[in-house]
Amino acid sequence: MGFLSTLLGIFGFGIGTSIGLLIGFFLFIYSKPKTVKEPVPRPLYELDNDQLLDILPDIPLWVKCPDYERVDWLNKFVADMWPYLDKAICAQIRSATEPMFAEYVGKYQIEAIEFDNLSLGTIPPEIHGLKVCETNEKELVLEPAVRWAGNPNIVLTLKLLSFRITIQLVDLQIFMAPRITLKPLVPTFPCFATVAVSLLGKPDVDFGMSILGGDIMAIPGLYQFVQKTIKRQVASLYIWPQALEIPILDPATVAVKKPVGILHVKVVRAQKLLKKDILGTSDPYVKLNLSGERLPSKKTTIKKRNLNPEWNEKFKLIVKDPGSQVLQLQVFDWDKVGNHDRLGMQFVPLKFLTPYETKEFKLDLLKHTDSYDPQDKKQRGKIVVELMYAPFRADSGKLDGTQDGYSRKESGFDRTSDSEVFGGAGLLSVLIQGAEDVEGERHNNPYAVVFFRGETKRTKMIKRTRDPVWNEEFHYMLEEPPLNEKIHIEVMSKRTGFSFRSKEHLGNVDINLTDVVHNGRINQKYHLIDSKNGVIHVAIKWVTA
Repeated sequence: MGFLSTLLGIFGFGIGTSIGLLIGFFLFIYSKPKTVKEPVPRPLYELDNDQLLDILPDIPLWVKCPDYERVDWLNKFVADMWPYLDKAICAQIRSATEPMFAEYVGKYQIEAIEFDNLSLGTIPPEIHGLKVCETNEKELVLEPAVRWAGNPNIVLTLKLLSFRITIQLVDLQIFMAPRITLKPLVPTFPCFATVAVSLLGKPDVDFGMSILGGDIMAIPGLYQFVQKTIKRQVASLYIWPQALEIPILDPATVAVKKPVGILHVKVVRAQKLLKKDILGTSDPYVKLNLSGERLPSKKTTIKKRNLNPEWNEKFKLIVKDPGSQVLQLQVFDWDKVGNHDRLGMQFVPLKFLTPYETKEFKLDLLKHTDSYDPQDKKQRGKIVVELMYAPFRADSGKLDGTQDGYSRKESGFDRTSDSEVFGGAGLLSVLIQGAEDVEGERHNNPYAVVFFRGETKRTKMIKRTRDPVWNEEFHYMLEEPPLNEKIHIEVMSKRTGFSFRSKEHLGNVDINLTDVVHNGRINQKYHLIDSKNGVIHVAIKWVTA
């Protein structure tokens, strides 16, 4: 029975998944409704109670629920595609059931299990309504109501000893409410990377089963047992939040690299540096940054008139790809006037580091990266650095142990302080996604400005719009979690031409970061202060190493 229920689950869910893929690919392309010739409708008020009860299950959701929309155009599209979908779904079913059938061969005297016929028939499923759900994430959520009362030709043959038993499914009917999520939305066609399909409830599956010409579903009690088993089997696999994820785009082509850890750098010292000043000394300092980043470089202090400087200064850099990124170290001679002379440089690939293990490097300084240059043989001194790569923890930003902030000791329960639970350096990421209904009195060229701990960062300006989409992320490396702190965000507008009143305030918001530290992440829309209807969409994340 488990094998049969799984098989029927694959049939039904295969249809729902295929419809989900079709909706995902063609919802935006095939968006104009088609004129469909329909019979003359009869008003519901003309029907009596018995007639209403008879037709109530068949009334589409777009009639009973205003959240669902009528999608006759999509049903027409599915009908035209059905002959091809039939073959594609059946091929998927064959490949999915082959290993399942193989597990039974050799058991219970079974010699073989195979399909004699496998076709979903000529009647396509119908979508009785479609609802589009809004979320704060970068995704599109669709909830169609799918019904299918088909005429499939599905015949399974079971070879048992010298007997040949045929099992035929007849009058197969399926009703399901899947949730189809297109995520994440990316700037590469078709603009989503994955289709995730799950069920909002147990599906209704009705069918007849004929074995050797007889309908075994007529056996008392068997029909109800089979129905419950199938619903339980399918529900255990696909009920939301469990989902079947179907990749659409290669992750490498759409991946946006996010911070994955922190590189701790200690610039210890340099030795026997080149003499660049007239008095036979240099004023060295070190500039360091990671490859692939456009952030300003970190700099040590300047050591005046010293060819063997000692710094012992520590820095933290954000790492996005430890397998390919390289730490760039450049030693310069500071000059009061003109450009600073570069005394030498070196590189350290992060792939040489073991997570959480501090490693010291004593590096010979080079003129540049071309090791075959004869001038590189000139002694330019050495630099000594200590490096340690700390990946972000998967559970960062969450309480250790129980979620209520208590820790167990031998004597009982003791309340732990926030500093004990959330202590440690980390990365605060602020993603300014967009805004809605921001309106200025003189112009609408909005941009957002983020104020935090004395730093000011701003997004790009979007011209002539009240609903800007920025999708810009800012990072703050912090020594301790920002408990009981706030981040201030202002939406401004700036005139593109010259004017004495070029800037205009469109609204602001203060966001308390305590919830971010406790929950690890928030993703919300906030009403802007000093704005009539303005809303800003912000996602903030706190991760620790």
